[in-house]
Amino acid sequence: MLNAHRRAAVVARDVSAAASRKGQVKKVVLAYSGGLDTSIILKWLQDEYECEVVTFTADLGQGEELEPARAKAEKMGIKQIYIDDLREEFVRDYVFPMFRANSQYEGVYLLGTSIARPLIAKRQIEIAQEVGADAVSHGATGKGNDQVRFEVSYYSLKPDIKVIAPWREWTMTSRTDMIQYAEKFGIPVPALCPAFLFPGQA
Repeated sequence: MLNAHRRAAVVARDVSAAASRKGQVKKVVLAYSGGLDTSIILKWLQDEYECEVVTFTADLGQGEELEPARAKAEKMGIKQIYIDDLREEFVRDYVFPMFRANSQYEGVYLLGTSIARPLIAKRQIEIAQEVGADAVSHGATGKGNDQVRFEVSYYSLKPDIKVIAPWREWTMTSRTDMIQYAEKFGIPVPALCPAFLFPGQA
């Protein structure tokens, strides 16, 4: 009986939280890769916040991954899709200074992914101002440092921006939950997306 009460309480909490989100924002710029995580976030934003979503994909050298991201966004009804070539700025202003500083995690790993977050956030804020968005969103989990890199950058550039971090809001806790959500709403699941992958890898 106690478990049933707990389940009912969780459902009531989730319904209440979802209701409180609706109408909070009018337009949000999502940092969008086209992978499983951000595709689910896109749908979740549409449903939970009932707001217009603008997708932004940063071209940092992914090549063939860019057009599939555009196609997925279009399929999900997105009207404003930004795919911006940031390669030159990334190398000039981020990668080269990183090399000069010998920035390697534990002396081994180059920080290519983490160093890109402030640049992505910078362009997100620029787009938000261009399109009149009142919020931005990212797909970083609530446990890693990427959320800090994104959000410190957002707030330093636009202190009054609303930041939506779905991993800190929704009830999905595993890759299996995400795949089930994707299947429920017809979101394509990448072939190389087993349930044991860590959040943030797609």
